[in-house]
Amino acid sequence: MKLSIRLIAGLAALCATLLTAPAAMADTAFPTHAVTLIVPFPAGGPSDALARAVAQKMGENLGQPIVIENLGGANGVIGLTKAIKANADGYTIAFGGIGTHVANVALYKKLAYDPVADFAPIGPAGAAPMLLLARADLPAGNLREFVAWVAKNKDKASYGSAGVGSISHYGCVLLLSSIGQNVTHIPYKGVAPAANDLMGGQTDFMCDQTTTALPQIAGGRIKAIAVLSKTRLAQLPRTGTATEAGYPLDVRSWNAFFAPRGTPQPVLARLTSALQHAVADTALRQQMEGLGVELPKPADTTPAAVSGLIARGIREDVPALKAKGDYLD
Repeated sequence: MKLSIRLIAGLAALCATLLTAPAAMADTAFPTHAVTLIVPFPAGGPSDALARAVAQKMGENLGQPIVIENLGGANGVIGLTKAIKANADGYTIAFGGIGTHVANVALYKKLAYDPVADFAPIGPAGAAPMLLLARADLPAGNLREFVAWVAKNKDKASYGSAGVGSISHYGCVLLLSSIGQNVTHIPYKGVAPAANDLMGGQTDFMCDQTTTALPQIAGGRIKAIAVLSKTRLAQLPRTGTATEAGYPLDVRSWNAFFAPRGTPQPVLARLTSALQHAVADTALRQQMEGLGVELPKPADTTPAAVSGLIARGIREDVPALKAKGDYLD
C-alpha cells in the first residue's frame, strides 16, 4: 500500500513534535528541584551577602530553593570556571560582577573563561558605590586635600586592598589613574584584614564598598574622604563626590547573575523573571538600601543590562587597569 505524500508529511511532523516535546516540557516545568548558585567568593563578604539575600527571594518565586556554593579563590576564577563547565540547564548558575567580568580581563594574561562568550546573563543584582577611605588621622578631609597630600607623600604612602583584582584594588587603581599618581599597593587576603590595618594606621587609605565601610565610618575608626561616583549618599550627606572635586569617576561595585552559555532561552527567561520579582520586594530593597546597596528597578533587570555593564567596563576601565594594575599570573 502506498502512503500519500500528505500522510507522510503528517507522520514526519508528529515525530518531530514527539522528539521535541520532552525538551519543551522540561523548559516549561523549570525548576523541578533546587538550583545551585556558585558564589566565587568566601562566605561573609559583601558580594556573598547580596547574593544570598537576592537568591532567597528568587527561590521563593521559583518555588524551589537556591542553594549557595561558595567557591572562592583567584579573584573568582575558580568558581566561575566550574560554573561554565556545568550542564547548561539552569540548575547551576553563578554570581559575578565588575571584578570577575571586567577587572580580570586586565589582570590575567590568559583568563580561564571568556566573560562574554562563556556566559548567558540573567540580570543585574545590585550595585554599591565605592568610597575613598583614610586612616582617622590622615591630614585630609576631602578629595582635593587628599590629592595634595598624596602628591607630597607618594614615596611613602600606601593603600590596602582585598587582593589584586578585587573591587577595592580596582577602585583605587582607577582613582590613582584619575589623579595621576602612583602609590604602593599592599594586597591582603580579604577586606577585613585590609580594613584592620587601615584602622591601625599601617596603611594610609583604601577604597571599599559602602556595604562594609559604613559601620567603620560611623564608629570613627576610619574616615570617608570622597564618594567615587556621581552622586552623594544619603548615609554620608557631608561627604563630597569625586566629580564635585573635578575627577569625574563613577566607580560602583556591581554584581549580576549568570548561567552557562547554551542555557535554553525559556529557562533564562524564568530566572530573569524570578530576579525581577526579587528586586521588586519592598523589604529587600529597604534592607539593601540600609547597607548602601542600590538594587536595580525590575524594568532594568535584564540580560542586556548586564551585557552593557561588561562592555562599558572593558571599554573604559580595562585600559587604566592594564596601565597601573598588577598581573595575577
